[in-house]
Amino acid sequence: MATFARHVDVEWTGNLMEGSGTAKAGTGAFSLPVTFPSRIAATGDTKTTPEELMAGSHAVCFCMVLTNTIAKQGGKAKSVKVTATVTADKGDAGIKVVSSHLKAVVEGLEGIDKSGLSDLATGAEKGCPISNAIRGTVAITVEAHAA
Repeated sequence: MATFARHVDVEWTGNLMEGSGTAKAGTGAFSLPVTFPSRIAATGDTKTTPEELMAGSHAVCFCMVLTNTIAKQGGKAKSVKVTATVTADKGDAGIKVVSSHLKAVVEGLEGIDKSGLSDLATGAEKGCPISNAIRGTVAITVEAHAA
């Protein structure tokens, strides 16, 4: 088995509430602004958050696994779109990520009975490395349908 690593560098200036930072992918793929107020804001802020980055990694990983699972079952899809919604609670003890909901929409599914897509997606989630890393501490739910 080949081992590989990826990294993100964050540079922060100032204190928690008034400061800000930038998260930069080691590959150069992205450079994103981060602030604590944007982390706990309901909506409308254009800065990213750890929870949004977690949702991004979960969506990408699950999408890849689901696409591969469809192919291994003899099917193919025109496209697979996944949305991951990560939910966190903010309490006296701090912020705790509590759930990640994966919603997949498969367009142009061929070679597989559409009625079995939900079970196929649930099985695919079990093979997702990000799911496997967070399972046990984060509730994971899966929803899938063919369009």
